[in-house]
Amino acid sequence: MNVPRAIIFVMVVLWPLQAVAHPHVWADMRSELLVDEQGLITGARVEWTTDKAYAKDALGIYKKQADGSYDKEDLAKLTEENLSALADYGYFINFRFNGEKQKIGKAQDGLQTYNPATGRLTLLFSVPLLTLLDPAKGQVQLKVYDPEFFIDFEYVKEKPLLIARPLREGCVAKLLPIPSDTEIDQTKAMLATKGRDWKPENEEDFGSMFAQATEVTCTP
Repeated sequence: MNVPRAIIFVMVVLWPLQAVAHPHVWADMRSELLVDEQGLITGARVEWTTDKAYAKDALGIYKKQADGSYDKEDLAKLTEENLSALADYGYFINFRFNGEKQKIGKAQDGLQTYNPATGRLTLLFSVPLLTLLDPAKGQVQLKVYDPEFFIDFEYVKEKPLLIARPLREGCVAKLLPIPSDTEIDQTKAMLATKGRDWKPENEEDFGSMFAQATEVTCTP
């Protein structure tokens, strides 16, 4: 694999813990909860628009067309490389049901586009849950993040969270507020007291402590 084209997806898990405070790639994101006709949550579709520096490295071996765009076949190759590299790390998509981590399947419907006006790449793909989740039976949580913070994911301001189909009556999905500076400082201070072999409880990781969460809850 050509390293520059997939560097943000491969090197991220090898980056030391100190990278928590120093992201190297920035991505604007949007998440969509996938819901079936019965109101069960079946997975998520995400949209990531990475920064110009990453796009320049990722597209370095490809020839730019006269109008500033790139061939669809080249973008499809890049998409395949990205998703292949992401697979070993769960695509940075983390579902929990009543606090228990959920398993996901292989990414589907991958698509990558390039905007000549902004010089940025946008990657879209869907990830299915292996077990469908009924929000009427417990809290569903979705977090999209890089556990080592090599990539800084930030939700877009306009329509950051989409819902593919209406949820069951009494169920609401909401994007929780970004952790405050005070909360982040408290988390960093706590981590500074731990040894390098310390792990959070409930199969969580360091990145989860800083990630913005989507929650689905239902009232009786």
